[in-house]
Amino acid sequence: MIKKRKILIVIADYYSGISNSLLDSAKKTLIKPFKLQVITVPGVFEIPVIISKNIKKFDAFIALGCVIKGETPHFDFISQATTDAIMKLSIDYKKPIGNGIITSLNKKQAFSRSKKKGQEAAKAVLSVLKNF
Repeated sequence: MIKKRKILIVIADYYSGISNSLLDSAKKTLIKPFKLQVITVPGVFEIPVIISKNIKKFDAFIALGCVIKGETPHFDFISQATTDAIMKLSIDYKKPIGNGIITSLNKKQAFSRSKKKGQEAAKAVLSVLKNF
């Protein structure tokens, strides 16, 4: 049995429809006994700094958002930098961070994935919390 844990969801709302779907998906998995807080940021690049600022206040984190590939290398830089920063925070502070950030080729693909990706990130966090 997992004791009541504090989980922070940091969600990028650049693509609000996709973000809302991700959040709904994650919340379906995070029923009691968890204390949830949600912080919204403009894009996925801002997610790691919010997690870093709150790293000592919460037991676990879930990062939600979406990056859609465009015609420039921006997609690659943002996706890689965000993933690397999230992994570094998780390892350095020994706290689970579920990565529910979708990287896709178009909005249709992203929306389709959003229906389960938040839930997958939440389940990953819960699985790791069992070992703490």
